[in-house]
Amino acid sequence: MVEKDSSVNVLGDTLASCSTDPLTGFFRDGACNTCDQDQGSHTVCAVMTAEFLAYSKYVGNDLSTPRPNFNFVGLKPGESWCLCAARFLQAHDEGCAPKVNLAATHVRALDIVPLRVLQEHDVTQAS
Repeated sequence: MVEKDSSVNVLGDTLASCSTDPLTGFFRDGACNTCDQDQGSHTVCAVMTAEFLAYSKYVGNDLSTPRPNFNFVGLKPGESWCLCAARFLQAHDEGCAPKVNLAATHVRALDIVPLRVLQEHDVTQAS
């Protein structure tokens, strides 16, 4: 049995839900919970933008095309998704990172992405 890490966000509080529609997370529980088996570190609760979805598709991770065989409906701008921390950092470095819900971003994201970078993309901050 896979054991989840503690459900703590980057702010040190209880991890909030990221999205149940579409259902996201390594455990498909709606939260960016993680564990040692989550090699992609699906820990950043990102709010999709058209720019980010195009970028992700360009670099080989098409998140916008439906994949019914995987019960994946495809993401649209405005929807939230537990994104791999390294992909988020890569998008940040390329200038097209999506917004982030800090309350729903797992503390393990900090193993890869500095807190100040996540805060730069905080969904509650004005653009």
